[in-house]
Formats: sequence, structure tokens, C-alpha cells
Amino acid sequence: MERGPLVRITFRPLNVTVEVPEGQSILESCETHRIPLEHSCGGNCACSTCHVIIRDGLDRLSPPEDDELDQLDEAEGLTLTSRLGCQAKIFGDVEVEIPPQQQTLSAGAEEMSRLAHQP
Repeated sequence: MERGPLVRITFRPLNVTVEVPEGQSILESCETHRIPLEHSCGGNCACSTCHVIIRDGLDRLSPPEDDELDQLDEAEGLTLTSRLGCQAKIFGDVEVEIPPQQQTLSAGAEEMSRLAHQP
């Protein structure tokens, strides 16, 4: 099976950069690399708990659809570059900020420490 091109995603404030297959969602990337991002609805665009802020590369993501925009209206700390991690697919290098309220509670202190101290 041939793999597609890889793109880089940098997560702030963790300062962690990972490579993921082009076309993968931000949430899928988080799950693959054990990056803590809340997603109460299971990634079905039925809540806003996977809200992230795009710091660089907004134009390298899939465009938002109406369902995502409707859910984003409910997000805490909404900005002009806010996206839902479950809906935004990555097509180039991006930098993503995970707001404190979106960092999953299930990650635990040990996991957060591991990520913060990765080279």
C-alpha cells in the first residue's frame, strides 16, 4: 500500500511537531500521536469541544462547511482562525494552538509532561 505525502503539524503550547498523512484531520492526528484534544461527540461535528486555533496555515486546511461553522458558534474563545479539529483536514504544514479548555482531561499530568519534554 502506497503512502501519500506527509505534512507537519505543530501543536502549541506543547511545542510538539509531528508528521501526518496529507488529508488527515487535526483530531485524527491528535489521536494518532497521543496529543490531548477533547472531543466529546467522538469527532462527529456535533459539539465544539475539539475547537482549535490555527496560528499558521489556515489556507492549508480544508474549507469549513456549514455544519462546522454552526458548531463553532458555540465554541469558547472563538477567533477568526478557529476550526473544529474533527473537521479540518490538513493539506500542508500548519501550526495549531490547543486552548487549555480543549486539552482533554483524560490525558493526565504524566502524558502532558511527556509531550512538553519531547525533543
